[in-house]
Amino acid sequence: MISRATGLAEGPYDEAFLPRLQMSLRAPDGPVTEPVSKFGGQPVWLEEPAWPVHPTTGEPLVFIAQFRVPGDEVRLAYLFLEEDDQVMGSRPESGEAVVLVQPGGRLPRFAALGGPETRGRTLWRWSSDETEIPVEWLIDLAPMPPDLDRAADEHAAFHRFMRGEGPDADPSEDERPTDFQGGTALYPNSRTFGVEDPWQFLCQFEDRGEAEDDPFFLNFGYGTGFVFLSPDRLEGRFFSDCG
Repeated sequence: MISRATGLAEGPYDEAFLPRLQMSLRAPDGPVTEPVSKFGGQPVWLEEPAWPVHPTTGEPLVFIAQFRVPGDEVRLAYLFLEEDDQVMGSRPESGEAVVLVQPGGRLPRFAALGGPETRGRTLWRWSSDETEIPVEWLIDLAPMPPDLDRAADEHAAFHRFMRGEGPDADPSEDERPTDFQGGTALYPNSRTFGVEDPWQFLCQFEDRGEAEDDPFFLNFGYGTGFVFLSPDRLEGRFFSDCG
């Protein structure tokens, strides 16, 4: 299942893709080589490999995930982040968080690419002795349970009110969904910082890594990461915010 483009969204606070779909993780039987949504492992390139590097140090960024881009054509949005004991992805246009789209995508103006042979680390989890264990997880998409979908809409309405873009609304007391694609995003602080119109929300997911059974490590300062696409779905942005 994949979200479809609405054709109506103008920016990150609009529903660019519907329906809202819940994201869950599933261990693959072996290395994933198909152009599907996943966290970790190796990028499944649809064109020539294009591994981003830090624009100042030249160090390869960490491959975090790839996401199917909504639409009939098979396209992937690849997410790379810097990890240096810092909160990941909080500066969207620093070159420390890069979303690449293939095929036919545009390179973000702030992104730097390594040479053809450049490879970096991929997503990992911590072992009991604090060594990194590379991981790979398939992303399954399923309809959002109605109670969670309703709670998401209520939270989104409150966020619109807090931004001065909608009528008075109280925050929902129900649990909000955390990992999902499509629909309206749920920003911890009600708005984005540095990713505005015309970027369109694609998906969001929580950070992880402190519990022994966490599937991987991501540091958003006890917060959430968000992936955005341009209206033509040829370029991407990433933004994270703490709760």
